[in-house]
Amino acid sequence: MEIANPDVRRLVELAKEKGLETPHTRREKASICETGKKGLCCNVCSEGPCRITEKHPYGVCGLNADQIVAKNLLRHVAAGVACYVHVCENTARALANGKVRDEETLSLVCEKLGIEKDAKVLSEFVISNLHDPRWKKNEIVLKLSPEKRLKVYEKLDIIPGGAKAEIVDAIVKSSTNLNANVHDILLHVLKLGLVMGYVALRMNIWMNDILLGKPEIKSVETGVGAINPNAVNVMTTGHQSALQHAVIELAMEEEFQKKARDAGADGLNVVGATCVGQDLQSRLPIGCFVGQCSNNFGTEPLAASGLIDAVVSEFNCTFPGLTKISEKEGIKLIAIDDVAFIDGAELLSWSPEKAKEIAKEVLEKAIEAFKVRKRGEKIGGTKKATVGFTEKFVEDNAEKILEVLANGKVRGVAAVVGCSNLVSGGHDVLIRNLTEELLKRDVLVWTAGCTAYALQGLGFMSEEKLDECGSSLREVCEELRLPPVWDFGICMSVARIVSVAESLAEKLGCDLPDLPVAVSAPQWLEEQALGDGAFALASGFLLHVCPDPFVSGSKLVTKVLTEDLPNLTGGKLLVECNAEKAAEVILSHIEDRRRKLGI
Repeated sequence: MEIANPDVRRLVELAKEKGLETPHTRREKASICETGKKGLCCNVCSEGPCRITEKHPYGVCGLNADQIVAKNLLRHVAAGVACYVHVCENTARALANGKVRDEETLSLVCEKLGIEKDAKVLSEFVISNLHDPRWKKNEIVLKLSPEKRLKVYEKLDIIPGGAKAEIVDAIVKSSTNLNANVHDILLHVLKLGLVMGYVALRMNIWMNDILLGKPEIKSVETGVGAINPNAVNVMTTGHQSALQHAVIELAMEEEFQKKARDAGADGLNVVGATCVGQDLQSRLPIGCFVGQCSNNFGTEPLAASGLIDAVVSEFNCTFPGLTKISEKEGIKLIAIDDVAFIDGAELLSWSPEKAKEIAKEVLEKAIEAFKVRKRGEKIGGTKKATVGFTEKFVEDNAEKILEVLANGKVRGVAAVVGCSNLVSGGHDVLIRNLTEELLKRDVLVWTAGCTAYALQGLGFMSEEKLDECGSSLREVCEELRLPPVWDFGICMSVARIVSVAESLAEKLGCDLPDLPVAVSAPQWLEEQALGDGAFALASGFLLHVCPDPFVSGSKLVTKVLTEDLPNLTGGKLLVECNAEKAAEVILSHIEDRRRKLGI
């Protein structure tokens, strides 16, 4: 299997030498269901699972391929949205009990929502919104959607009610012998997309800014080589920055640095892995927090390296394979949220009131694990990266950004975001290849999530990759002293990128689908990514993905998403696993939008 990052490749080889499996080795042995990949398997009742084929076009209940694919998609999207609603609710709980570090964002958000400028009031507003009934139109969506988009949503009748109610009814609709109207099901998918984008994602990002401080543009140097083998190393996995922040804050205190030194270590470090690290590296000083060192499929190889003492998890991507690795390597697995409670882990349930107490216990257990760890050696190097792009940065530089778009030096923007997977050509391979193809075509790339670390670890967020850009994009990057890939942070910063797009559309006096912008999740993995995709399609963007999001088994669902949707929301689905072909379609879309805008 091809692995884009040479340091990750070395980690996987080291794990093999120890007799430890990682996703990379398990993938080669896995039995993959080809029927399920097309969305044609239904397992919601005891008569099945029913597999739809040309010879057997109906399930026992009479559902056809179109209906099964649509219902499966709705159920996947509902699960993905539910995941980030969970995160949003916990962040709101943390906000009610936390310290306000960003008054500017607090003022902005409360003004947009029409509520008193108070962190507890905002927290209560968000939690109440999550629990509103389905028949009450969602106030957050109504107040945050751009006017032109809101008219589209009203016309399609897809303004959602309360987040949890919409998720519950989506599960109901996708259950046995219930809704089988494909168009209604797909409209519910779009409705969940709005819950995802405006409520679960955007409110979470803004509340994190208020709690932790707004990300700042900074140069960092991170990667596996940043990990000191002789330090107590606590690896984070998850997406809930507000929960993990307490661990890092306490780790910075001299009390715990001394405890680590007394145990024979050089100190105590927190190692960023998956999204929470991607988020915090732009908010915190690099010190005991060594920055981002892995994306999702790198967590098991990193744990197997002999460099890690404890893994503290509160969400995905917390791979169940960590159990076997921890047993052999003596790693302490700790879940601070039961949604990440894997086999072999100890559950220390986070709450706002107990955050510091839990953090203390986590660090003490890590120090104890260090005393018996078989020390690995320093592995790999580091990469320089510019991180911390936000709405404020783009707003402050909007005039220049619009100028280079108007004069064609930058043809457009592609948001290359989301997960990494192994099926799309290998670990981070399509992410790398697509980004290279886009940069060659003078398309600026914005990124967030595991995709962001893939590109960070390959040098795309520094001057290192300027030689691979088209001549005019390179000229712009050199003038601005910025890399050709802009890192917006955590995967939930998809909402941050859409917020930026809304601001640019407002300045141009156009709607989101009119912008020379496209979205790509080239190596999507999880149901949350499908929820993000529903938001992108509802917002009116061209959405490129690989692989097929389990819809190719239905001609009707495929037609709606690729042919009908452009006339409804402006959005369109593109499934393409060849980087060059995908880049050409994205560029063609961007050029079409440029012509229509007259630029």
